[in-house]
Amino acid sequence: MNQHVAVDGVETLSTQIAAAHARLLGGKLRDLAAGFYPPSAEKTLRRFSAGEVARLLGITEVRLRQLPFDRLTPDLEIGPAGRRYFTLAEIHTLRSYLHDIDRVGRGYLPHRNPEKDEHLQVIALTNFKGGSAKTTHTAGLAHFLTLHGYRVLAIDADPQASLSTLLGMRPDDDGPTIYDAVRYGEGQRPMHEVIRKTYFPGLDLASANLELEEYEFYAPLMSVPDRRKTAGPPFFARLAVALESVADDYDVVVIDCPPRLGYFAISALCAATATLITVHPQMIDLASMRQFLTMMSDLMETVKKQGAPPPTHDWFRYLITRYDPQSVPQTSVVGMLNDLFGPYVLPKAMLQTPAVSTSGLLGQTIYETSLGRDRSDEVSRATYRRALDAFDDVNREIELLIRRTWRRA
Repeated sequence: MNQHVAVDGVETLSTQIAAAHARLLGGKLRDLAAGFYPPSAEKTLRRFSAGEVARLLGITEVRLRQLPFDRLTPDLEIGPAGRRYFTLAEIHTLRSYLHDIDRVGRGYLPHRNPEKDEHLQVIALTNFKGGSAKTTHTAGLAHFLTLHGYRVLAIDADPQASLSTLLGMRPDDDGPTIYDAVRYGEGQRPMHEVIRKTYFPGLDLASANLELEEYEFYAPLMSVPDRRKTAGPPFFARLAVALESVADDYDVVVIDCPPRLGYFAISALCAATATLITVHPQMIDLASMRQFLTMMSDLMETVKKQGAPPPTHDWFRYLITRYDPQSVPQTSVVGMLNDLFGPYVLPKAMLQTPAVSTSGLLGQTIYETSLGRDRSDEVSRATYRRALDAFDDVNREIELLIRRTWRRA
């Protein structure tokens, strides 16, 4: 029943107020977004300095200067004082060249080898509660792995499409989405047709929009016995089947799950080979996470009874996010989680920092933000360096889990 709210002495339906406020907020958000990212613009990626490139490739700047730039990167940008600036595509070219001439097994190109049973890593990032930096870290992990030479596919499994927006796709874009690859009946498209290149070379995206909500309606409808035989793969297997068709093209898939355990979230967990749960170290968040873990366990057992194979995840970890090490309550919560779950908690935490917030306001991850220019009007260069180091530390732990799964470490 709609509630009546008195506004200036006049009763108004709360649904009318909500609709009006949605329009006002939508207009303001569009205006703000247009300032950073005009409707006609395409998101682009900055260039990287020689020092950044050397760190990404794992070589010295002296070794970098010895590479044959005239042949490998003929359009390389030369800045003031002869400084070189590289696009990500040029970094990939240098990485491939180093891999080809490598004689000591440094492994500059970390692509998986199916012949050695190095299977596709599908990492589901999930949580029951919003605000745990799940989308931020999904994008950050995708960027980190891409910068280090992995072939990455990001899947936005949330109808709110925050990951799609962060990776340069607008929610109102009329292109194909992940829903088109898993939907029932007419309109279903092969997975390779819904995947799109991003402005970040080496990182592809299967985007989302509100249409993905239809999956929550059709999945149970098409799971009744009289429709199951003609519906194709069951709801819990549809994403896994779609991914199998493009597995040869990627090393890692990262899935940004919605903050709930609906039918598509369950499909994502069934497709995953690894689960990463983001945790904000607050007691109220822990209470929500307990409910999430209980429900996830119960639902996956129920799905297994419906024919889903037992989960075969390579690893299961908790990632502490938005952590303030100066906060005594948060430090206590982190200590409690380590005592309870031990090695299941990643040893490195994602720090709470204004650098991440500032990047987010610009529609970027920390990996897109240039450290070379003066940021005295925002946050200091040192603050960005600390944030970048924190992201690197966390993502290296995840990369190590991937490499251990492939028996490389």
